[in-house]
Amino acid sequence: MKTSFAKKGLYVGTGAGLILFVLFGLLPGSLLGGAAGINIAGWLFGQPVESALLSRIIVFLFMLIGTLVSGVVIVTGVSVIGWATGWMIDARTHEKVAKTDTFAAAHKR
Repeated sequence: MKTSFAKKGLYVGTGAGLILFVLFGLLPGSLLGGAAGINIAGWLFGQPVESALLSRIIVFLFMLIGTLVSGVVIVTGVSVIGWATGWMIDARTHEKVAKTDTFAAAHKR
């Protein structure tokens, strides 16, 4: 069984999404999550945030959540773009094959 272009596009899109995430999503995701964590810890324990264990855990968890959300959005988005591109190539390829098969069947005597 042949592998379709949609599946290949999905794999290429996933690889490209992981590379883009490492280059453009890892640092901003952790930065924005950390900023949100500092704000949450500030609301819970008062400003300025002390370096207590619980406030550090809150900041760490929000940094982790920010990084994970960034990764999911970037990798999923680029994977869907790769899959859609492969699907369109598959549709065009099957359309051309169907036309040539119909042409050959019509002119076969």
